[in-house]
Amino acid sequence: MTARTLLVAAIALALSSIGHSQEGDLAGYAAFEPRLFFDKPAYQQNPKQGISASAVISPEFRYTWSEDSNRITVIPFYRYDEDDKNRTHWDLREANWQYFDGPWTWLVGVGKVFWGVAESRHLVDIVNQTDLVEDIDQEEKLGQPMIHVEHWSESGSLGIFLLPGFRERTFPANDARLRGPLPIANNDAVYDSGAGDQRVDAALRWKTSINNWDIGLSGFYGTGREPRFVPGVNTAGELILTPHYDVISQLGVDAQYTEDAWLWKLEVIGRSGQGDDFGAVVAGVEYTFFDVQGSNADLGVLAEYLYDARDETAPPTSLDDDIFLGLRFTLNDLDDTNILAGAIVDPDDGETVTLIEAQRRLGERWTLELELRMLSNIPDQGRLYGIEKDSYLTLRGSWYF
Repeated sequence: MTARTLLVAAIALALSSIGHSQEGDLAGYAAFEPRLFFDKPAYQQNPKQGISASAVISPEFRYTWSEDSNRITVIPFYRYDEDDKNRTHWDLREANWQYFDGPWTWLVGVGKVFWGVAESRHLVDIVNQTDLVEDIDQEEKLGQPMIHVEHWSESGSLGIFLLPGFRERTFPANDARLRGPLPIANNDAVYDSGAGDQRVDAALRWKTSINNWDIGLSGFYGTGREPRFVPGVNTAGELILTPHYDVISQLGVDAQYTEDAWLWKLEVIGRSGQGDDFGAVVAGVEYTFFDVQGSNADLGVLAEYLYDARDETAPPTSLDDDIFLGLRFTLNDLDDTNILAGAIVDPDDGETVTLIEAQRRLGERWTLELELRMLSNIPDQGRLYGIEKDSYLTLRGSWYF
């Protein structure tokens, strides 16, 4: 079953069940986003220095009927970027039909799911592919064709996913900022599976709440979302990197324990299929000071440890033995002002990624956001060496309709 067939089937099922009590809703946002790069580009192919501008529009359409037991959701996404042709792209973040029947929920079409509890890295979040041209923090995801069945009971919920159609990871263009030292052959990906990007993957997740614990157990079997990079030469004789997507198995655990002002967080995975079997973990804590100095503001202090035991044959990561420290400031005002500031530091060589994310509403329909990504103390052989000159500040003005 191809992704296109799945989407057509979802629309047909939805239309065949439309009855009375229909209600539709159109919302979404449009944004203008200038991005300032602080340093000169590292490569001659990257002529851009200073401000690079882009714009986004993402409408959201939801239509319910039969006393809200049926719902259609369509969320397209389009970005125009003046300097990165690969970042100029569109995607269906969601386009699905959902049916709710007591303890059962069915979803057919393109959807997005999120698994995880940690702040600095989401190890267990594997269903949707990363839309890497959006941000290097890997938080933005592409829509994934899926059939998702969820059953709720007193012991928790069990979700089963069939995932037809693989989405390749997006990468910056060869003449854009945030690319590495070698061009990536975006259109020449190689797959372990003979079905290529038409393989049907599978995943499941059980989650429950027990007293102060929120626990999730997950499993995935299919084409891994992280590619390895195989060096080669293109027809022009230039060195390139070709993405190689392996078939993997992954088991994951995510857990959060809440007690008063404390949040204890854990994500653990075990993976096979990419070189030697390996495990990875993110473990940490968040403590919140409420009503700081008699105000309505809250201040959270975060600390997490990141470890990844993969070898050199697995997809690369810079987060193999690192510490994340951060502060979360929430003003609790009418304008929903909040700031997250932190840094991921490698204690062995001092490699540091500093981040700041701030947001504030401006009236009923506008928001202003600021995002800083600062790379410092990057060693010559470090995983981030290729983009060490690409620290940037993003200012985003969004209008919601």
